Amino acid sequence: MSGLFGARGRGLVGAGGQVRSRRAGAAARPPSRAGRARTLERVQELHDAPLAPLTTFRLGGPAARLVTATTDDEVIAAVREADATGTPLLVIGGGSNLVIGDKGFDGTALRIATKGFALDGSKLELAAGEVWTDAVARTVEAGLAGIECLAGIPGSAGATPIQNVGAYGQEVSATITEVVAYDRRADETVTLTNAECAFSYRHSRFKGDPDRYVVLRVRFELEDAAGLSAPIKYAETARALGVEAGDRVPLAQARETVLSLRAGKGMVLDADDHDTWSAGSFFTNPILTSGEYETFLARVIVRLGADATPPAFPAGDDGAVKTSAAWLIDKAGFTKGYGSGPARISTKHTLALTNRGEATTEDLLALAREVVAGVRDVFGITLVNEPVTVGVSI
Repeated sequence: MSGLFGARGRGLVGAGGQVRSRRAGAAARPPSRAGRARTLERVQELHDAPLAPLTTFRLGGPAARLVTATTDDEVIAAVREADATGTPLLVIGGGSNLVIGDKGFDGTALRIATKGFALDGSKLELAAGEVWTDAVARTVEAGLAGIECLAGIPGSAGATPIQNVGAYGQEVSATITEVVAYDRRADETVTLTNAECAFSYRHSRFKGDPDRYVVLRVRFELEDAAGLSAPIKYAETARALGVEAGDRVPLAQARETVLSLRAGKGMVLDADDHDTWSAGSFFTNPILTSGEYETFLARVIVRLGADATPPAFPAGDDGAVKTSAAWLIDKAGFTKGYGSGPARISTKHTLALTNRGEATTEDLLALAREVVAGVRDVFGITLVNEPVTVGVSI
């Protein structure tokens, strides 16, 4: 499994095992409990290393081997080594979109910790390991618009094209021009244009072929609008700002408003707030054909009455409709704070499943399955999880 699954740039808190190293290209060897220190050039290597501290859920068992790479060359060397030896590979940033099984990962976990923020006029290039929310703040300070409404999203720059990260009326696909990635199949570094990335709602070429590409760098074309934001598209953001959809506001005001909205929903990481011990939105918003939507409406009337109006947004030229996963979850009976165990729905937002501090991954999955089954029984819609699962399934 490859790609880059969330990267909040946090340290190896509580990581155990012996520090080891291996020269690039050297043959893989079974982990030894008491081996000597070696080097994969200067890459840090740990064995039996807990992965839970590297995820925003703080869940999951250890990796047989954890490698931290701080340059593109180190990333490529580690991936090549795993491929050459047939070792399972899990690429991690900060784990903000990742659910790891309690048994952990029996292979090499590669943590991408590369750095690089380069502005050339309105052109921006980010290394995959750059902390996304910090990068957004720096573009706002530079007076450039296009990603200001994506503030506060925990993750790395390299993760954003994989998921086509979006929120509050913006998606990275609107500003990404190129993605530089290591192509494991061709064994070479490639540069993919925006069109070649095949972006769609929370999807991309990288997500569709997860074993092929490892993102190294992401390039954006932003907008110099004299210190103003891009046109505000999202109704909730416009209301909070006191403007009409399509208006522009000062960049800092747009960013601060989005951060406030996200914090109110538990979507800004806070180590002291268990409502943020999550992967953000756990389910994607369902996209229904026109026929599926009519069937759904009939079930809504049966459940909630003729006056009930579910959220509905156009989703393409074929009559498809996107509805709200949060609305479905709530109306199916899974309200904020639902649950009595160590994994519960957030008290601030029904889309966030949370670890209350003592949960296991199985606790989380049991809650997720209960929600999926309940929504399907009531509305006939099967929710799809947004986070990547490793060694487990919903």
